[in-house]
Amino acid sequence: MPVVRSSQAVAHEMHGARFVSYATPLTGSKELCAWRGEIPAGTKAPAHTVNREEIFHLLHGELLITVDGRTDRVFAGDTVIVNPGATLTVENPTDHTAVSWVTTSHGLEAELADGTRITPPWAN
Repeated sequence: MPVVRSSQAVAHEMHGARFVSYATPLTGSKELCAWRGEIPAGTKAPAHTVNREEIFHLLHGELLITVDGRTDRVFAGDTVIVNPGATLTVENPTDHTAVSWVTTSHGLEAELADGTRITPPWAN
């Protein structure tokens, strides 16, 4: 049984947010990837369309999450299910960092509005 210690987690920065990767094929996961997201106050990530389902659970704070044009204010303890092909935007309109836990399947890619494709290292 692989155990990933907090000291072994790998941090990545993109679009003003921090992604701390725990479960990937590199750490022993066969199918799933999981990471902690840290979204600083005032951050608004660009809209992106995902090719894999994401389960987004907010641990601390509150966010505005838009999925396919519908915006919801999400609070600590809430979970958002983002289906494959959905377009997602995450915004932190508060004055403190929000913390999330996200799980997806290996092979996640995101496409930005301008057609740029991203293969995030914390999800592959």
